[in-house]
Amino acid sequence: MVRSYIQLKKGKERAVLLRHPWLFSGAIQHVKGKARSGDILPILSEKGEILGYGFYNPDAQIRAKIFHTGAYSGIFDDDYWLTKFQNAFEVRKSVIDFEQTTGYRLFHAEGDFLPGLITDVYGKTASVQLRTPGGEQMLPALIAFLSKKIGCESIYLKKDKEEKNGEWLKGENTGEVIFKENGLSFYADVVNGQKTGFFLDQRDNREKVRLHSEGKTVLNAFSYTGGFSVYAAAGKAKSVTSLDISAGATEICKRNMELNFVEINHKIITADCFHYLKEMPSDWYDCIILDPPAFSKHISTVDNAARGYKEINLKAFQKIMPKGLLFTFSCSQHIDRVLFQKIVFGAAADAGRNIRILAHLSQGADHPTDICHREGEYLKGLILSVE
Repeated sequence: MVRSYIQLKKGKERAVLLRHPWLFSGAIQHVKGKARSGDILPILSEKGEILGYGFYNPDAQIRAKIFHTGAYSGIFDDDYWLTKFQNAFEVRKSVIDFEQTTGYRLFHAEGDFLPGLITDVYGKTASVQLRTPGGEQMLPALIAFLSKKIGCESIYLKKDKEEKNGEWLKGENTGEVIFKENGLSFYADVVNGQKTGFFLDQRDNREKVRLHSEGKTVLNAFSYTGGFSVYAAAGKAKSVTSLDISAGATEICKRNMELNFVEINHKIITADCFHYLKEMPSDWYDCIILDPPAFSKHISTVDNAARGYKEINLKAFQKIMPKGLLFTFSCSQHIDRVLFQKIVFGAAADAGRNIRILAHLSQGADHPTDICHREGEYLKGLILSVE
């Protein structure tokens, strides 16, 4: 006997039947029973048919995050979650060379049909985020899987959206770890770093920078801890400049360079990227990388974000050497791929230079997107040739 459940309004079943993992409050007729935040509730059609199951959140516009579509006769116990974890791990084994790369995303929330769960692995350390009430029900199975299957000796859980509070679920340490990515070495700070400690989603795009850097003068704007800078140096760039407003980030950038190279022509500038791009002379760089933080985290800020993206791309187009390459990115979920290209087109038109698109870029294969969840395709980028 089902004690609590969510019943949909008439005609609101389509999104669930099409396997979209978010159930919005406007689709709900009523919630039956004394449901609490984080409870797993069945989702019923207006006629009473079970359409799926999700974690319930009465305080959010996304009222439930669906992890199972259709009816289910079993129970959502550790064995259920372990099967999902194993399925996700099989995908990683098919796309990652673990001899060359020990830092990767193991579980990517909705992209792995595990809404709210983010898990990044850095060698023997795992960094976990739970972004939906009820996600803690997965923790016993998660700890067991990370320990026994992945071989993690330390597991850190970041507990809130601000990523400031956390606890060690296993093997407490300083939080600073060294891992490999495509044969290069990096530091990650799983306790104090942004997100889970490192931006792993750009791994494939960093490799493209390595392939295009030989002999070039490279500017890595919004460099953070220098991932693109290390790859540019590994690609035999003539010189690399790392630019970021955070002195703490540029210090880690310096350390990441020292992990990989004894000598390298590398300059660090701690400054506001917008100001630097505006004031820097033309023809200093023939390769510029623009990987800013998300300018828009809410639909209401899209217009301001679009202006920010246009400004930095316009300055890059105006200042880059002839025949230069621009790698430009947006990780703002509300700036979709089509809008981002329109923004960059506007900057190109204002710059008055001939520009070719050489490639469209996205997040790495260990950050998969559920085909039914367009919102999961958050990272988009372009490689542009500027005449």
